[in-house]
Amino acid sequence: MSRWPAGLAGRVDEHTIDSELLRGNPLGDPHRRPLWVYTPPGYDGDGRRYPSVYLLLGFTGTLAAWSNQAAYRTPVPVATDGLFARGEAPPAILVFVDAWTTYGGSQYIDSLGTGRYHSYLCEEIVPWVDARYRTLPDRDHRAIAGKSSGGLGAAITSMLRPDLFGAFAAHSGDSLSEAQYIPHFLHAARHLRAYDGDIFRWWDDFRSRVSFTKPEDMRLLEILGVSACFSPADDGMPQLPFDPITGALRPRIWQRWLDWDPVRMAPDHAEALRAMRAIWIDAGTRDEWFLDLGALAFRQAIATAGVPDDRVHFELFDGGHFAVEYRQPPALTWLATYLTP
Repeated sequence: MSRWPAGLAGRVDEHTIDSELLRGNPLGDPHRRPLWVYTPPGYDGDGRRYPSVYLLLGFTGTLAAWSNQAAYRTPVPVATDGLFARGEAPPAILVFVDAWTTYGGSQYIDSLGTGRYHSYLCEEIVPWVDARYRTLPDRDHRAIAGKSSGGLGAAITSMLRPDLFGAFAAHSGDSLSEAQYIPHFLHAARHLRAYDGDIFRWWDDFRSRVSFTKPEDMRLLEILGVSACFSPADDGMPQLPFDPITGALRPRIWQRWLDWDPVRMAPDHAEALRAMRAIWIDAGTRDEWFLDLGALAFRQAIATAGVPDDRVHFELFDGGHFAVEYRQPPALTWLATYLTP
Protein backbone atom coordinates (compact mmCIF):
# COMPACT_ATOMS: atom_id res chain seq x y z
CA MET A 1 0.00 0.00 0.00
CA SER A 2 1.42 3.37 -1.06
CA ARG A 3 2.18 5.92 1.63
CA TRP A 4 1.09 8.65 -0.82
CA PRO A 5 -2.51 9.50 -1.82
CA ALA A 6 -3.75 8.30 -5.20
CA GLY A 7 -4.49 11.86 -6.27
CA LEU A 8 -0.91 13.09 -5.95
CA ALA A 9 -0.23 15.11 -9.10
CA GLY A 10 3.55 14.80 -8.84
CA ARG A 11 5.64 11.79 -7.85
CA VAL A 12 7.79 10.81 -4.88
CA ASP A 13 10.73 8.52 -5.66
CA GLU A 14 12.09 6.68 -2.62
CA HIS A 15 15.80 5.92 -2.99
CA THR A 16 18.63 4.58 -0.87
CA ILE A 17 21.97 6.36 -1.14
CA ASP A 18 25.20 4.59 -0.21
CA SER A 19 27.33 7.21 1.54
CA GLU A 20 31.09 6.79 1.59
CA LEU A 21 31.37 9.79 3.91
CA LEU A 22 29.12 8.19 6.55
CA ARG A 23 30.79 4.80 6.30
CA GLY A 24 32.52 4.01 9.60
CA ASN A 25 30.91 6.96 11.42
CA PRO A 26 31.62 7.24 15.19
CA LEU A 27 28.19 5.96 16.30
CA GLY A 28 28.09 3.03 13.92
CA ASP A 29 24.95 4.41 12.27
CA PRO A 30 23.98 3.13 8.81
CA HIS A 31 25.87 4.55 5.86
CA ARG A 32 23.07 3.47 3.51
CA ARG A 33 20.44 6.18 3.87
CA PRO A 34 16.94 6.78 2.53
CA LEU A 35 16.52 9.75 0.23
CA TRP A 36 13.18 10.89 -1.17
CA VAL A 37 12.88 13.04 -4.28
CA TYR A 38 9.60 14.66 -5.27
CA THR A 39 9.09 15.70 -8.90
CA PRO A 40 6.26 18.15 -9.66
CA PRO A 41 3.30 17.74 -12.02
CA GLY A 42 4.44 17.74 -15.64
CA TYR A 43 7.98 16.58 -14.88
CA ASP A 44 7.54 13.27 -16.71
CA GLY A 45 5.99 14.88 -19.76
CA ASP A 46 8.47 17.63 -20.56
CA GLY A 47 12.20 18.13 -20.83
CA ARG A 48 12.52 21.30 -18.81
CA ARG A 49 14.76 21.76 -15.82
CA TYR A 50 13.48 22.74 -12.39
CA PRO A 51 14.78 24.55 -9.31
CA SER A 52 15.35 22.34 -6.27
CA VAL A 53 14.74 22.71 -2.55
CA TYR A 54 16.40 20.41 0.02
CA LEU A 55 14.29 19.78 3.13
CA LEU A 56 15.81 18.96 6.52
CA LEU A 57 14.09 17.35 9.50
CA GLY A 58 14.15 18.51 13.10
CA PHE A 59 15.80 16.67 15.98
CA THR A 60 14.55 13.05 16.32
CA GLY A 61 12.83 13.36 12.93
CA THR A 62 12.86 10.37 10.60
CA LEU A 63 12.22 10.54 6.87
CA ALA A 64 8.91 8.69 7.20
CA ALA A 65 7.56 11.67 9.15
CA TRP A 66 7.15 13.58 5.89
CA SER A 67 4.33 11.22 4.88
CA ASN A 68 2.55 11.09 8.24
CA GLN A 69 -1.14 11.88 7.89
CA ALA A 70 -2.22 13.35 11.22
CA ALA A 71 -5.91 13.97 11.82
CA TYR A 72 -7.10 17.14 10.08
CA ARG A 73 -3.55 17.92 8.86
CA THR A 74 -1.89 17.59 5.46
CA PRO A 75 1.71 16.40 5.07
CA VAL A 76 4.10 18.95 3.57
CA PRO A 77 4.73 17.04 0.29
CA VAL A 78 0.99 16.58 -0.29
CA ALA A 79 0.14 20.20 0.52
CA THR A 80 2.93 21.49 -1.71
CA ASP A 81 1.90 19.12 -4.51
CA GLY A 82 -1.54 20.73 -4.37
CA LEU A 83 -0.04 24.20 -4.76
CA PHE A 84 1.95 23.08 -7.79
CA ALA A 85 -1.05 21.28 -9.35
CA ARG A 86 -3.27 24.37 -8.97
CA GLY A 87 -0.59 26.65 -10.42
CA GLU A 88 -0.29 28.59 -7.16
CA ALA A 89 3.48 28.08 -6.93
CA PRO A 90 6.27 27.68 -9.48
CA PRO A 91 7.04 23.95 -9.69
CA ALA A 92 10.21 22.66 -8.06
CA ILE A 93 11.98 19.41 -7.25
CA LEU A 94 11.94 18.68 -3.50
CA VAL A 95 14.66 16.57 -1.87
CA PHE A 96 13.98 15.06 1.56
CA VAL A 97 17.21 14.36 3.44
CA ASP A 98 17.84 11.81 6.22
CA ALA A 99 20.49 12.74 8.79
CA TRP A 100 19.35 10.62 11.73
CA THR A 101 21.87 9.47 14.32
CA THR A 102 21.71 7.16 17.34
CA TYR A 103 21.38 10.27 19.52
CA GLY A 104 18.50 11.65 17.46
CA GLY A 105 20.16 14.02 15.00
CA SER A 106 23.30 15.41 13.46
CA GLN A 107 22.63 19.17 13.45
CA TYR A 108 23.80 18.83 9.81
CA ILE A 109 27.45 19.46 10.66
CA ASP A 110 30.68 17.45 10.47
CA SER A 111 31.54 16.23 13.97
CA LEU A 112 33.93 13.82 15.64
CA GLY A 113 30.98 12.74 17.78
CA THR A 114 28.49 11.81 15.06
CA GLY A 115 29.96 11.85 11.56
CA ARG A 116 30.34 13.96 8.43
CA TYR A 117 26.74 14.96 7.84
CA HIS A 118 27.47 18.41 6.40
CA SER A 119 29.80 16.88 3.82
CA TYR A 120 27.34 14.05 3.16
CA LEU A 121 24.66 16.61 2.29
CA CYS A 122 26.84 18.92 0.23
CA GLU A 123 29.31 16.56 -1.42
CA GLU A 124 27.20 13.44 -1.93
CA ILE A 125 23.48 14.18 -1.95
CA VAL A 126 23.49 17.37 -4.03
CA PRO A 127 25.59 15.95 -6.89
CA TRP A 128 23.68 12.65 -6.72
CA VAL A 129 20.38 14.46 -7.25
CA ASP A 130 21.74 16.75 -9.96
CA ALA A 131 23.09 13.73 -11.86
CA ARG A 132 19.75 11.87 -11.83
CA TYR A 133 17.10 14.59 -12.04
CA ARG A 134 16.53 17.54 -14.33
CA THR A 135 17.47 20.19 -11.80
CA LEU A 136 18.82 23.61 -12.60
CA PRO A 137 22.23 22.64 -11.17
CA ASP A 138 23.30 26.04 -9.91
CA ARG A 139 23.22 27.79 -6.54
CA ASP A 140 20.89 30.47 -7.91
CA HIS A 141 18.25 27.79 -8.42
CA ARG A 142 18.89 25.65 -5.32
CA ALA A 143 17.55 26.29 -1.80
CA ILE A 144 17.52 24.52 1.56
CA ALA A 145 14.81 24.62 4.22
CA GLY A 146 14.01 23.05 7.55
CA LYS A 147 12.31 23.31 10.90
CA SER A 148 13.98 23.43 14.35
CA SER A 149 17.34 21.65 13.98
CA GLY A 150 16.53 21.51 10.28
CA GLY A 151 16.20 25.28 10.30
CA LEU A 152 19.61 25.49 11.92
CA GLY A 153 20.97 23.18 9.23
CA ALA A 154 19.44 25.32 6.49
CA ALA A 155 20.90 28.54 7.88
CA ILE A 156 24.41 27.32 8.64
CA THR A 157 24.71 25.26 5.45
CA SER A 158 23.78 28.33 3.40
CA MET A 159 26.37 30.41 5.23
CA LEU A 160 29.07 27.77 4.85
CA ARG A 161 28.26 26.81 1.26
CA PRO A 162 26.84 29.80 -0.62
CA ASP A 163 28.36 28.23 -3.73
CA LEU A 164 25.75 25.46 -3.46
CA PHE A 165 22.68 27.16 -1.96
CA GLY A 166 21.29 30.53 -2.95
CA ALA A 167 18.27 30.71 -0.63
CA PHE A 168 17.02 29.20 2.61
CA ALA A 169 14.08 28.96 4.98
CA ALA A 170 14.37 28.48 8.76
CA HIS A 171 11.14 27.59 10.56
CA SER A 172 11.60 27.90 14.33
CA GLY A 173 15.27 27.34 13.62
CA ASP A 174 17.81 26.94 16.42
CA SER A 175 19.39 30.33 17.15
CA LEU A 176 20.36 32.66 20.00
CA SER A 177 21.85 29.80 22.01
CA GLU A 178 21.69 31.43 25.44
CA ALA A 179 17.91 31.78 25.17
CA GLN A 180 17.40 28.38 23.57
CA TYR A 181 19.56 26.21 25.79
CA ILE A 182 20.44 27.71 29.18
CA PRO A 183 16.95 27.30 30.69
CA HIS A 184 17.04 23.65 29.63
CA PHE A 185 20.48 23.13 31.13
CA LEU A 186 19.11 24.16 34.53
CA HIS A 187 16.16 21.78 34.25
CA ALA A 188 18.54 19.06 33.06
CA ALA A 189 20.73 19.44 36.14
CA ARG A 190 17.66 18.78 38.28
CA HIS A 191 16.73 15.75 36.16
CA LEU A 192 20.24 14.35 36.48
CA ARG A 193 20.04 14.18 40.29
CA ALA A 194 18.22 10.89 39.82
CA TYR A 195 21.24 9.62 37.88
CA ASP A 196 23.99 10.99 40.18
CA GLY A 197 24.77 13.69 37.62
CA ASP A 198 25.74 11.14 34.98
CA ILE A 199 23.89 11.61 31.69
CA PHE A 200 25.16 8.24 30.48
CA ARG A 201 23.36 6.53 33.37
CA TRP A 202 20.22 8.16 32.05
CA TRP A 203 21.15 7.05 28.49
CA ASP A 204 21.54 3.44 29.63
CA ASP A 205 18.15 3.65 31.35
CA PHE A 206 16.54 5.28 28.31
CA ARG A 207 17.70 2.47 26.02
CA SER A 208 16.49 -0.22 28.42
CA ARG A 209 12.79 0.75 28.28
CA VAL A 210 10.11 2.29 26.12
CA SER A 211 11.43 5.67 24.99
CA PHE A 212 9.91 8.97 26.13
CA THR A 213 8.08 7.47 29.08
CA LYS A 214 9.82 9.71 31.60
CA PRO A 215 9.45 13.49 31.67
CA GLU A 216 13.20 14.09 31.37
CA ASP A 217 13.70 11.99 28.26
CA MET A 218 13.32 14.53 25.47
CA ARG A 219 15.35 17.22 27.22
CA LEU A 220 18.25 14.93 28.13
CA LEU A 221 18.29 13.28 24.72
CA GLU A 222 18.53 16.67 23.04
CA ILE A 223 21.36 17.80 25.31
CA LEU A 224 23.28 14.56 24.85
CA GLY A 225 22.73 14.59 21.10
CA VAL A 226 23.74 18.21 20.60
CA SER A 227 26.77 17.69 22.84
CA ALA A 228 27.84 14.86 20.54
CA CYS A 229 27.53 17.25 17.58
CA PHE A 230 28.90 20.50 18.99
CA SER A 231 31.29 19.54 21.80
CA PRO A 232 32.74 16.06 21.43
CA ALA A 233 36.08 15.23 23.01
CA ASP A 234 38.93 14.14 20.77
CA ASP A 235 37.71 10.55 21.08
CA GLY A 236 34.17 11.58 20.06
CA MET A 237 32.67 11.35 23.55
CA PRO A 238 29.99 14.03 24.14
CA GLN A 239 30.99 16.73 26.63
CA LEU A 240 28.22 18.63 28.40
CA PRO A 241 28.51 22.44 28.27
CA PHE A 242 27.35 22.75 31.89
CA ASP A 243 28.12 21.20 35.24
CA PRO A 244 25.55 18.40 35.63
CA ILE A 245 25.33 18.97 39.40
CA THR A 246 24.93 22.76 39.56
CA GLY A 247 23.96 23.70 36.02
CA ALA A 248 26.82 26.23 35.88
CA LEU A 249 28.20 26.78 32.39
CA ARG A 250 31.56 25.32 31.41
CA PRO A 251 32.82 28.32 29.39
CA ARG A 252 35.29 26.55 27.10
CA ILE A 253 32.81 23.86 26.08
CA TRP A 254 29.86 26.27 25.96
CA GLN A 255 31.80 28.44 23.53
CA ARG A 256 31.86 25.54 21.08
CA TRP A 257 28.05 25.59 21.10
CA LEU A 258 28.00 29.35 20.62
CA ASP A 259 30.26 28.98 17.59
CA TRP A 260 27.38 27.18 15.82
CA ASP A 261 24.78 29.81 16.69
CA PRO A 262 23.52 31.41 13.43
CA VAL A 263 23.25 34.76 15.22
CA ARG A 264 26.96 34.63 16.03
CA MET A 265 27.95 33.13 12.69
CA ALA A 266 26.25 35.88 10.70
CA PRO A 267 28.92 38.61 11.04
CA ASP A 268 31.67 36.30 9.78
CA HIS A 269 29.47 35.10 6.91
CA ALA A 270 27.96 38.45 5.93
CA GLU A 271 29.09 38.11 2.33
CA ALA A 272 27.42 34.70 2.03
CA LEU A 273 24.19 36.08 3.50
CA ARG A 274 24.23 39.02 1.10
CA ALA A 275 24.56 36.51 -1.74
CA MET A 276 21.27 34.82 -0.79
CA ARG A 277 18.48 35.44 -3.28
CA ALA A 278 15.83 34.84 -0.61
CA ILE A 279 15.67 34.16 3.14
CA TRP A 280 12.57 33.08 5.06
CA ILE A 281 12.56 33.15 8.89
CA ASP A 282 9.59 32.42 11.12
CA ALA A 283 8.83 31.21 14.65
CA GLY A 284 5.92 30.89 17.03
CA THR A 285 5.42 33.59 19.65
CA ARG A 286 5.20 30.91 22.37
CA ASP A 287 8.09 28.70 21.28
CA GLU A 288 9.11 26.37 24.11
CA TRP A 289 12.80 26.92 23.30
CA PHE A 290 12.42 30.72 23.01
CA LEU A 291 13.19 30.47 19.32
CA ASP A 292 10.94 33.45 18.67
CA LEU A 293 13.69 35.46 20.36
CA GLY A 294 16.25 33.59 18.29
CA ALA A 295 14.35 34.43 15.11
CA LEU A 296 14.29 38.12 16.05
CA ALA A 297 18.00 38.09 16.81
CA PHE A 298 18.86 36.28 13.58
CA ARG A 299 16.70 38.71 11.58
CA GLN A 300 18.62 41.59 13.13
CA ALA A 301 21.95 39.89 12.37
CA ILE A 302 20.91 39.42 8.74
CA ALA A 303 19.96 43.09 8.47
CA THR A 304 23.28 44.12 10.01
CA ALA A 305 25.04 41.90 7.46
CA GLY A 306 23.51 44.06 4.75
CA VAL A 307 20.84 41.76 3.29
CA PRO A 308 18.16 43.93 1.62
CA ASP A 309 14.74 43.80 3.25
CA ASP A 310 13.03 42.79 0.01
CA ARG A 311 14.90 39.48 0.04
CA VAL A 312 13.78 38.55 3.56
CA HIS A 313 10.43 37.24 4.72
CA PHE A 314 10.16 37.43 8.50
CA GLU A 315 7.14 36.47 10.57
CA LEU A 316 6.22 35.61 14.14
CA PHE A 317 3.02 33.59 14.21
CA ASP A 318 0.71 32.71 17.07
CA GLY A 319 1.85 29.32 18.28
CA GLY A 320 4.57 27.18 19.79
CA HIS A 321 7.27 24.90 18.46
CA PHE A 322 5.17 21.93 17.36
CA ALA A 323 2.65 21.15 14.61
CA VAL A 324 3.83 23.97 12.38
CA GLU A 325 4.13 21.99 9.14
CA TYR A 326 1.57 24.34 7.58
CA ARG A 327 4.28 27.02 7.57
CA GLN A 328 6.43 25.12 5.09
CA PRO A 329 4.36 25.09 1.86
CA PRO A 330 4.04 28.92 1.80
CA ALA A 331 7.80 29.18 2.34
CA LEU A 332 8.45 26.70 -0.46
CA THR A 333 6.20 28.79 -2.71
CA TRP A 334 8.14 31.91 -1.82
CA LEU A 335 11.54 30.28 -2.33
CA ALA A 336 10.50 28.74 -5.65
CA THR A 337 9.43 32.16 -6.89
CA TYR A 338 12.95 33.49 -6.35
CA LEU A 339 14.63 30.35 -7.72
CA THR A 340 12.66 30.07 -10.95
CA PRO A 341 14.35 31.70 -13.99
